[in-house]
Amino acid sequence: MTTTTIRIEEDLKARVAAAAENSGKTAHAFILDAIEQTVEQAELDAEFQRVAGERWAKVMATGKTVPWDAAKAYLEARSQGQRPRKPAARQAGR
Repeated sequence: MTTTTIRIEEDLKARVAAAAENSGKTAHAFILDAIEQTVEQAELDAEFQRVAGERWAKVMATGKTVPWDAAKAYLEARSQGQRPRKPAARQAGR
């Protein structure tokens, strides 16, 4: 494990110390958890953007989309524990 030094303002340091104490952690552990959570979120965001870009490219290449009313009905059924068929993509505007 390597050591990294960070400089933070006194008021933030005090807030970290208080939050760490409230969570039953050391300030060090609290900061490591915060860094890990931030990195994980950044990785999830990057993956979301990658998938969205691929899907948008497919829409642009094929012109096919799923109408909102069909997508909404599918999601509502899934949220109620049902197993509906996935709506079929079709040419946009049809």
